[in-house]
Amino acid sequence: MSEILAALGQIFVPINIIGLIFGTFIGILIGAMPGLSVNMGIALLFPLTFAFQGIGGILMLLGIYCGAIYGGSISAILLKTPGTPASAATTLDGYPMAVKYKQPGRALGLSTFGSMFGGIFSTICLILLAPQLAKVALQFSKPEYFALAIFGISIITSVSSGSILKGIIGGVIGLFISTIGIDAMSGKVRFTFGTTYLMGGLSFVPVLIGLFAFSQVLATMEECYKKPYEKYDVTINKVFPSPSDIKRVFVTLIRSSFIGTFIGCVPGTGGDIASFISYDQAKRWSKYKDNFGNGEPEGIIAPEAGNNAVSGGAMIPMLTLGIPGDGATAIMLGALMVQGLQPGPLLFTQHASSVYAIFIGLLLANIVMGFFGFSLIRIFTKVINIPKEILLPIVFTLTFVGAYSYNNSINDVFVMVFFGFLGYFLNKMQFSMSAIVIGIILGAMAEANFRGSLIMSDGSLAIFITRPICAIFLFISLLSLLAPLYAPFIKKLFKKAKA
Repeated sequence: MSEILAALGQIFVPINIIGLIFGTFIGILIGAMPGLSVNMGIALLFPLTFAFQGIGGILMLLGIYCGAIYGGSISAILLKTPGTPASAATTLDGYPMAVKYKQPGRALGLSTFGSMFGGIFSTICLILLAPQLAKVALQFSKPEYFALAIFGISIITSVSSGSILKGIIGGVIGLFISTIGIDAMSGKVRFTFGTTYLMGGLSFVPVLIGLFAFSQVLATMEECYKKPYEKYDVTINKVFPSPSDIKRVFVTLIRSSFIGTFIGCVPGTGGDIASFISYDQAKRWSKYKDNFGNGEPEGIIAPEAGNNAVSGGAMIPMLTLGIPGDGATAIMLGALMVQGLQPGPLLFTQHASSVYAIFIGLLLANIVMGFFGFSLIRIFTKVINIPKEILLPIVFTLTFVGAYSYNNSINDVFVMVFFGFLGYFLNKMQFSMSAIVIGIILGAMAEANFRGSLIMSDGSLAIFITRPICAIFLFISLLSLLAPLYAPFIKKLFKKAKA
């Protein structure tokens, strides 16, 4: 009880509440603008977290996370252009309801209601499941943590959009970056190329801003030359769903929230997968399946409840095991570490009040998101009309300011620009930036615990096989790494069995 009271004391500080509200508001704006992703928003505003004391910066990032996932539905419904990949399924019924039946307010109201419900539902699951999972994980030692880090690294094949080779290359790039600097165990200098700047390793924040924000600015600038600016006029009527709509979609709402939370718990998945699976299941079980694709309310509520429920689900492995569930939580994992909070089972014993503050903050972020959605939806719809010629210079400037403000070092700016161009070309070749970030974060953890395990066993590799939990994680890691190779064959077998 004392930890909960301490958590409330951390949250209900005026500056922290302002940060949460600000983050949610900005997150919705970022999500509503096509071309700006959730990951980009979190990376871009990451440096602002250092202006807050204690948990305040994390609360702001949670607000951005929840707000941006929801914000993507605004442009998906009004323009048939999803603001984020997680909102792609929402266009199937959201756009027809808004345009064909001229009910944009009804469509936006359903998406807001589904997003808020899914987010709150997954947060409650996080509160109930995470502490129990952390108790089990407290039995871990260095070999188990090494195996856990390898499992986290193995999910790069899942976040790499199809190509196992590109996923591995991205992960290797991240692992290489994590080795730069002075080796903590031997004291040897590695890959510094004779510079004192690299002796402490590459700063995480400039790398993050470069890979996600600066590279996206370059890609959006390129798109501006291909697609002329168009202005959209939208008239919004009432936005809160009617009782008949709520009754019609309630079962779908519960089912999709379950699906989203479960998928969020599986590392390497994400909101886009959850939204399409939720949509598919809604159509499969609906009485109105023939109306799907023509403005069906269940077709809007299902993907939005599903993709927003991922937020709480993805936090479960991130907080309890230190494994990010998706790209956004990979960035937040780094944010927690920068703030001195090491995700894992010990977080629940050494920083219990901070954990409860994250729980309560995520719950409040979803409530604030719902409040903004229902009360300010008419303002948010204006965001889609901001010309890229005005928006991009602002974002471009913020990337430089953010990179420099981290250490007040011009070298950090050079690092950000380098990784920005690297991210731009890697995106062109369909590499996943999340794979690189996962490699950076988990590489150091894997190396330190591997060496520690060998010290425990006097250099014997058998320690990784003789310890059951460790062996299981390593086996699962192998299955995860090779999944893109054998998954198609399993799908064919299922299709044949159904036939």
